Amino acid sequence: MTTLDLRPSPIAGTWYPRNAKALASSVDDYLSDVRLPELTGQVLGVIAPHAGHRYSGAVAAHAFATLRGLQPDLVVILSPFHNYNPHPLLTSKHQAYATPLGHIEIDSAALAELQSHLQIPIMPIANDPEHAIEIELPFLQRVFTHPFKLLPIMLSAQEEDIAKQLGEALATVLQNKNAILVASTDLSHFYDQATAKILDHEMLNRFESFKPETIFEAEHSGKGFACGYAAVAAVESASGALGANKVQLLKYATSGDVTNDYSSVVGYGAAVILKQ
Repeated sequence: MTTLDLRPSPIAGTWYPRNAKALASSVDDYLSDVRLPELTGQVLGVIAPHAGHRYSGAVAAHAFATLRGLQPDLVVILSPFHNYNPHPLLTSKHQAYATPLGHIEIDSAALAELQSHLQIPIMPIANDPEHAIEIELPFLQRVFTHPFKLLPIMLSAQEEDIAKQLGEALATVLQNKNAILVASTDLSHFYDQATAKILDHEMLNRFESFKPETIFEAEHSGKGFACGYAAVAAVESASGALGANKVQLLKYATSGDVTNDYSSVVGYGAAVILKQ
């Protein structure tokens, strides 16, 4: 049996529990507290926050609860890259992501196929410190009981044309695959609660409008903020090309709703992308 080269987790034990039993139990609790509205259509993707589970887990669970009962072979996760890297698109150099709940293998064939449809190189990096992809994995590991593979892409660049190219290339690659798309993003950072709500709802309205270009307009004009806005735009662009026609907001909250400190908060939203 070949041993996979695992990306070690830099956040287990801080951003979520290191103990497998405790992690499974806390994720299951978040999921069991979710009450979803009636959803019509096929789920093609979700938008989920990526703070520590204590802060955004209850919101993220609303996105991942919509995936219950599905059996994708591949989960594509797009996230921002919270550190500096000169390359616009990044992926893991490792063969699989490790969490306390086990590992998820990276689909190297899908990655190579995606690269063949892109003029921008996807740079593989080892031991990346990025939390925005990994934080979502325990939810996927608890929602899905079957084995699936991962296609992780971190967007170091936030330009509209790069997000559009990535979205179009993803749509081509996923055309005949049984896949789910995940956009990992938080909303505004460190405004007071009242201001955050205004900024966040403006950005969430842009997400729901299903017009990726308006997401960039909100960010650049300062009307709303999201650290993964290019990731969301790329996922919406891919989903739209695959036939999705609705983005539905499921849950919104801020870190203040957890800490009771409303003076400086981070916003979190969960949404589902549907083909009706």
